[in-house]
Amino acid sequence: MKKNLLSLLLVMAMCLSLVACGGEETLDEAENVFSETGDDVSFDTDKSMTSNKPGDGSWAVYWYLCGSDLESNGGFATIDLAEMMEVELPENVNVVIQTGGSSAWQNEYMDPDKLQRWLYNSEGLQLLEEQDTANMGDDQTLYEFLAYANENYPADKVAVTFWNHGGGSVNGAAFDELHDLDSLDLAEMYEAFDAVWPADTENPALELVGFDTCLMATVDVAAVFQNFAKYLVGSEEVEPGNGWYYSGWLGELAEDPDMDGAGLGRAICDTYYEGCEAVGTQDQTTLSLTDLTKLTPLLEAYESFGEEAFVAATEDPGFFAELGRAAAQSENYGGNTREQGYTNMVDLGHLARQTAWMLPSAQSVCDALEECVLYKVNGMYRSESTGLSCYYSYNGDIDDFNGYIGVGAGLAFKHLFAYGLTGELAEGGEEYLDSLNIQELPEIVSLPDMGWDNMPLDINDDGFTVLDLGPDAYDALAGIDFLLYYVDEESDQMMLLGSDNDMEADWENGVFSDNFRGVWGAIDGHLVYMELSCPGEDYNLYSVPILLNDEEYNLQVAYDFTTEEWSILGAAKGLDESGMASKELRLLEEGDKITTIWKLASYSGDDDFEMYTVDDLTVTADTSFGEIDLYDGKYILMYEMWDAAGNFVYSDSADIDCLDGEMTTTI
Repeated sequence: MKKNLLSLLLVMAMCLSLVACGGEETLDEAENVFSETGDDVSFDTDKSMTSNKPGDGSWAVYWYLCGSDLESNGGFATIDLAEMMEVELPENVNVVIQTGGSSAWQNEYMDPDKLQRWLYNSEGLQLLEEQDTANMGDDQTLYEFLAYANENYPADKVAVTFWNHGGGSVNGAAFDELHDLDSLDLAEMYEAFDAVWPADTENPALELVGFDTCLMATVDVAAVFQNFAKYLVGSEEVEPGNGWYYSGWLGELAEDPDMDGAGLGRAICDTYYEGCEAVGTQDQTTLSLTDLTKLTPLLEAYESFGEEAFVAATEDPGFFAELGRAAAQSENYGGNTREQGYTNMVDLGHLARQTAWMLPSAQSVCDALEECVLYKVNGMYRSESTGLSCYYSYNGDIDDFNGYIGVGAGLAFKHLFAYGLTGELAEGGEEYLDSLNIQELPEIVSLPDMGWDNMPLDINDDGFTVLDLGPDAYDALAGIDFLLYYVDEESDQMMLLGSDNDMEADWENGVFSDNFRGVWGAIDGHLVYMELSCPGEDYNLYSVPILLNDEEYNLQVAYDFTTEEWSILGAAKGLDESGMASKELRLLEEGDKITTIWKLASYSGDDDFEMYTVDDLTVTADTSFGEIDLYDGKYILMYEMWDAAGNFVYSDSADIDCLDGEMTTTI
C-alpha cells in the first residue's frame, strides 16, 4: 500500500513542481499521469498498531494542513505530502495530519468535502478517520485535532506545525478557502493549545511549534507559544510557494530521532533554504529558530523599549516623526505599499538599531534577540533580518491597530500606537499614565495642520526641484518621496508612474530636492508603474503591479546600490482583503504574457486614479528590468509627504518636458 500511494503522489508532485518552478508541464498533464497509474489504494484505520507510547524516545509531528487555494490552484500541499512520503520513518516517529480548508485537492485521496485525519509512519500513509467539513480557521477545529492527536499518538517529543497562508500578528494563519478565508488569530491559537496543554512557560509540553506560512516569526507569536513549546520556527517574510522541504527535514529526523527541537528547527531552516536555492526563490527568504525558553528577557526588553518610546513621545512632539522615519528605513515584510496592502510587520532588531540613538533600551532588545534567536537563514535581499518581527502601523489603519491590541505582546507599544494614531490611549491608559507618573499627553503634531498642501516648489541652479518646509518638517514628517506622472493634454489624461526616494534631504532645515535624471523603471523597455516598498542602505525593493497571463500580480524588483544593477525576484499576489499574504512567489517563465499597468485619471478633473493596462510583452530568456529614458512628452513631478498617523499632503507640481533624452523642468 505504501509503495503504491507513494509512487502515485511522487509522480504527481514531480509534475506539479515543474508547474510551480517554471517547467513546461501543465496541471492537466500531471492529473493525467496521476489517474493513468491504475493502482488501487486501501487505507489502514487500525490505530492500535501505529501508536507509540511516551518513554520510548518517540517523536510525533501534528501537522495542521489547511490547503486553501495553495492546494486547489497549485497543488502545493500535494507536493509537500509527496515530499514527506519520500522519507522512510523509523518505528518511533509518527506524523499525524489533518487536511481540510481547500475547495479541491490535486490528488485522488484527500476529499474537499471532509475533514480527514491521516497517519504517516513506518507503515506508510493511512487514513484514520474523516468528518464533515469544518472551518480550519476556527479554534474549536484546531482544538479537536490537537486533542485527538495528543490522545491517540502521544510521544516523548511533539512538534505542531501549521501549513497555509499567514498574515502576521494581527491576522494569524490557516485561512480556510471554504469559510470565507477565516483564519486562526493568536487568541484562538492560544485557546486551542491551552485546552490541550495548559500554559506553562517553565515546563512547556511541546518541543516545537512551526509555521510553514508567511509572516509568523513575530514577537507576538513567540509570546503566545512560549506557554506551550520550547522552540518556534517561522518566517518573518512571505514564503515562496515551495515552502518547507519535507523530505529534507523529516529525513534528518528519521536519521536521528534522538534530536531535540533545536536540532529539528535547524534542519527545517537549512533544508528550506536549500529548497529555495534549488528553484531560485531564495533572495527574499527568511526562516528563524527561536528558543522560547529564553524569550522572557526579550519580552522584558521589548516592553522597556516601548515604555521608553512612550515617555519620549510625551516629552518630544516630534518623536513620532522620528520613529516613523526609522521604521521606514527598517526592513519590513509582506509589502506595505498601497497596491500590495499593509502587513505592518517590521524587523524588531533592525528597528531597534535604527532607534538606538534616541532610545538606549534598544540595545537590550538587540542583545536579547541574539540570545533567543538560535539560528536563521535569509536571502541577500533580506540581509537585515534578525529573526523576529514586531508590529508597526505603516498605514495608520485603526481597524488593523484594533486587531493588534487584542493579540500584541506587552502594553507599552499598544498605548504608544494608540496615542500616535488617535491622540488618545487604549483601554487602561489612565492607569498606565499614572504608573509612569505622566500627568498629561501633549497634542501631537499633525501634518494636515501644517499648511503644506500645495506647497510651492523652486528650481535650483542644477535644474532640480526644491521643496523648503523649514525646520518644522523634522517634527512633522515620517517620510517623503516624489511622484511622477505622464500627461497627455490632447486626450485630457494623466498617468501616475509611481514613487521614488532619489532625493537630497536636509532634515534639520526641512529642505528637499529631487535627483530625478529623466529615467524610470521598465520591463524590456516598457515603462511601468512602480512603488518603493522597502528602502535600504544596500538596496531598494520595489513593487510593480502587472497582469501576468491576465492575472493580477506584483512584480518584486530589487536595485542593488553596490552593483548598480536591477533584478527581478519574482511575482506575488499581495494581501487579500482578509489580511492573508499570498505564499506563492511566481518566477517568470519564457512565454508568459506580461501586461504593464499605469494609473489613469483625467488631467483637468478631480477623479480618482484607476488601473489602466498599457503594453503587452512576452517573457523571453533575456527579459530584464532596468531604467530607460522617459518617452518624449510632458511629465509632472510632485512631492508626497506623510506623518506617522498615515496622513498625506502633496506639494505643488513641476512640469518636466522630455525630448530625445533631454529634460527641462519648469514651475
